[in-house]
Amino acid sequence: MQLVYRKFDLPLRHPFRISRSVVSVQETLVVELSHSGQFGYGEATASTYYGATIANMSAAIEAVRPFLERAVPDDPAAVVAELARHLLPRSSFALAALDAAVHDLWGKLNGKPLYRLWRLAAENLPQSSFTLGIDTPERMVAKLREEPGWPTYKVKLGTAEDLGIVRELRRHAEVPLRVDANCGWTAEKAIRLAPQLRDLGVELIEQPLPADDRTGARRLFEQSPLPIIADESCVGEADIEPCVGLFHGINIKLVKCGGLASARRMIDRARALGLRVMLGCMTESTVGISAMAQLLPLAEYADLDGAALLARDIASGVRIVQGKCVYSTHGGTGVELLGGPLVERA
Repeated sequence: MQLVYRKFDLPLRHPFRISRSVVSVQETLVVELSHSGQFGYGEATASTYYGATIANMSAAIEAVRPFLERAVPDDPAAVVAELARHLLPRSSFALAALDAAVHDLWGKLNGKPLYRLWRLAAENLPQSSFTLGIDTPERMVAKLREEPGWPTYKVKLGTAEDLGIVRELRRHAEVPLRVDANCGWTAEKAIRLAPQLRDLGVELIEQPLPADDRTGARRLFEQSPLPIIADESCVGEADIEPCVGLFHGINIKLVKCGGLASARRMIDRARALGLRVMLGCMTESTVGISAMAQLLPLAEYADLDGAALLARDIASGVRIVQGKCVYSTHGGTGVELLGGPLVERA
C-alpha cells in the first residue's frame, strides 16, 4: 500500500465550547492508503484532553510506514492487528485513522460498502443528535433554530446556569434533549439536577462527572432517574467492565479506542454486560463520520453530527441529514476527498 497523510484545518460554523475548552478551528489528520488504483481514507483529530497532536500522530504513522508499504489490504483484520501491536496503547488516534483507511480501501477494492461486507442491515438505524455548544441561552436557541428538524439535540453543559439553559431550549424544542457536561459536574449537582432534567424532557446524561470519580459515579447511577452514559470514563476495551454499576451505557469514539476493529469488539462486550451503546464522534469531517456510521446498525444511540458543525467540509461520503444516515453508494466507508486524492497533490 502507498501511504500519504496531511493535516487539515476545519473551520467551525460557530466557536464550539464545552465545559473545559473552546475551539473555532479544529486541526485534523487525514490518512490515505492506496492500492490497485483505489484510495482508502481515515481521520483523527487533534485533542488536548487526550494528548493527541498532529506531530505525535504523524510520528506514530511514520513508525509503521515500512509495514504498511509491504502489506496488502486483503485481510484488514490482520493488518489492523499488526498496527495495534505497534501503536497501542499510546497512539490510539493514529491507529484509528489507519484502521479506517485500511477498511475503506478493503471495501472499495471489493466494491461494497463496509457495513454490507460485515453483513449488517441498514434498516431502523438510530438517528443522530445535533450538538449545541455552550453559549448564552439566547445564542444556543439561535443555533437550534439554524438546524431545525433533528430528532434530538445534545446540549453541552457545565456552567452555573445549566438548568436555565435547558429550560430555555425546551421552550423552543419539542423533541427530546440530551445533556453532556464533559466531566463538569459534581455528584451532588448531578443528583440534584437529574430529576429536574427528566421533567424537562431530557432522555439521558452523558459524562457528568470527572472520569476518575468512581465513588460519585456509583452514587449517581444508584439515584439518577435518567440513563448515565460514559464518555471520558470509557476510552478503550479495558474500560468497559469497570463501567458496570456506574453507567447505563458507553459512548464509543474511534479515536479513543483505536478504530473500527476495536469498536466492534467494544460493542460486543458492552452488549454482553448489559450496557447500552452510543456511537460518538469528535468535531471532525465526513472522513471520520463515514467510518463510524458503518457501525450504526449495532447501536442504540448516535451522536454523529461532527461534520454538520463545520463551516467547510473536506470530503463526501456518508451524510447525516437531520439526524438520518444516508450511506454513500461507493464501496468501503464511501469517502472521497473533495480536492481529489492526496497522492495527486504532492
